[in-house]
Amino acid sequence: MTIEDVRRAVGAHVPSRIPGTGLLRQAAVAAIVRAGAGAGAELLLIQRAEHPRDRWSGHMAFPGGKVEPGDADALAAALRETREEIGLDLAAEARPLGRLSDVAAVARGKVLPMMIVPYVFELTGARDPVFRRSAEVAAVTWWPVSFLLDRTNRGVHEWTVAGVTLSLPCYRRDGQLLWGLTLKMIDELLALAGETGSRGAPRA
Repeated sequence: MTIEDVRRAVGAHVPSRIPGTGLLRQAAVAAIVRAGAGAGAELLLIQRAEHPRDRWSGHMAFPGGKVEPGDADALAAALRETREEIGLDLAAEARPLGRLSDVAAVARGKVLPMMIVPYVFELTGARDPVFRRSAEVAAVTWWPVSFLLDRTNRGVHEWTVAGVTLSLPCYRRDGQLLWGLTLKMIDELLALAGETGSRGAPRA
């Protein structure tokens, strides 16, 4: 998948919305893509720092967080959170391509009264920006989309909650585990560009 594929697919997408959003808290995340060293696109992921009070402690994720009262909207929250978490000013260093579908927030097996709005951005500034990680972020990494499209890289994560073990789709790369809500968003992005069906990777 090239960066042009991402632009075209996200720009034409009509995202699904969760009804009754006025009753839910909102969070927003930034799915940031760039042109890789070759022809393929790359996707930015952070690894959240380990913290006992963080529902998603240690998870691979997109930068983002809750929409605060001072945010004009969910997009403003995605911009602010990205700047706070990794020091990247998306307003200056990227352009918005569109958004993905709303995602119901789930943590430790429980559906939360919160929806997540994923926005997609294309990096237009320096190809290798200098990140300034906050204490909430343990690492910032670029994942080749070609890696995510390769079905042989997709595995299973055995996750136990409330005494029940579930087999969930995942990717493992360089000691990092990608699964859960972030993988659900990524699967939609891959499907939009028409690669999911053609290469056999399952939909979200």
